[in-house]
Amino acid sequence: MYYGYDVSDYTAELAARAEADCAEVFKRIDENALKCSAKVLTAFQDARVSTADFIEVTGYGFTDSGRDKLEEVFARVFDAEDALVRPQLMSGTHALWVTLGGLLKHGETLLYVTGTPYDTLQSVIGTTGGSRNSLIANGVKYEEIDLIGDDFDLDAIRERCKKGDVRVAAIQRSRGYSQRRSLTIDKIAEAIKVIKEVSPDTVVMVDNCYGEFCEDREPTAVGADVFVGSMMKNLGAGHAVSGGYCVGKKDVIYDIAERLTSPTIGKDLGANYNQLVSFYKGLFMAPATVAATLKSMAFAARLLELAGYSDVSPRYDEIRTDIVQTISFHSADKLIKFCKGIQMGSPVEAYCVPEPGDMPGYEHPEIMAAGTFVVGATNELSCDGPVIEPYTAYMQGGLTYEYGKLGIMKALDTMLT
Repeated sequence: MYYGYDVSDYTAELAARAEADCAEVFKRIDENALKCSAKVLTAFQDARVSTADFIEVTGYGFTDSGRDKLEEVFARVFDAEDALVRPQLMSGTHALWVTLGGLLKHGETLLYVTGTPYDTLQSVIGTTGGSRNSLIANGVKYEEIDLIGDDFDLDAIRERCKKGDVRVAAIQRSRGYSQRRSLTIDKIAEAIKVIKEVSPDTVVMVDNCYGEFCEDREPTAVGADVFVGSMMKNLGAGHAVSGGYCVGKKDVIYDIAERLTSPTIGKDLGANYNQLVSFYKGLFMAPATVAATLKSMAFAARLLELAGYSDVSPRYDEIRTDIVQTISFHSADKLIKFCKGIQMGSPVEAYCVPEPGDMPGYEHPEIMAAGTFVVGATNELSCDGPVIEPYTAYMQGGLTYEYGKLGIMKALDTMLT
């Protein structure tokens, strides 16, 4: 028993070693959290946030000053001109669909410079799924340039963008269901510089899901026109129960807002569904929550290495630019057991047993473990993966380091039994 929690002595001993090895890593994470917290606190103060900004506004949502101020705070935090932060954006995928749909018209070109995006975005674009509402089905042209290992193919990006007909160049910061590493802000800055040098009118959009506050800068600080994400990931910090956001240039945000509402309405419409306080509080708590998640993932990487599972990415002491940790088990049985252990270590529905199955938008059978307070909230401890070689678990989340640590220890214990 580990402080009354049921894990083996073997796992507890490995956990102590892992935690000791992570001491310097944890210090670095805490320093970044302090920087990000200072930005958030300053933005709240400069925007003069008050309790009156938390009031529910119903119906059309006209004259919702709290909603408008929330978007001002987001813009201030992320060095941007404007933001769209709404409960009507149901997920990160929905926010990306609204963004791309607002920016791209028939005959215009979308270029992904990070290769093939993750599964649900492929059906939005129209390369899979066969939807008559996809971008391709509605006349948008689509191209992609693969990464070279974990780096941008800057020469290929330069040559393609020189032609001048790329309306949107898209960058996926996180790895998705791939084996490549997630992209640091420094690397993203290199790609944006190349794109803007040869095609300044191209809109650069960054899918920022899982990346917020992992570094002390976000994509707008290095020239992105807009970045997009979910309030059920980093920036919701376990408080937001739905929602998504877009942050960037004012004209770009307005085009996106018109896609969400209707032409000429833009940002002026949209009831807040009494979610404002959860959005404000989520952003306020996000630097600390992201730090807890990063610590949990670094701990997991080291714990699994010590247990003999060395195929982890990132390694515990590597710089992290998102909250995703992968472990390739090279065994379907171990992947499934590990995910079952994550479920057993969760606060909600720990008694449930996840099994692989078909999931909408995914090509292969998936196993998903997430005993979360908010359904689908991947900033709470969760783990999933396609049941195909090399049987990689994609793990993220942990609202506190302590809960993340306990859940990960349970997962290792379950896999070893």
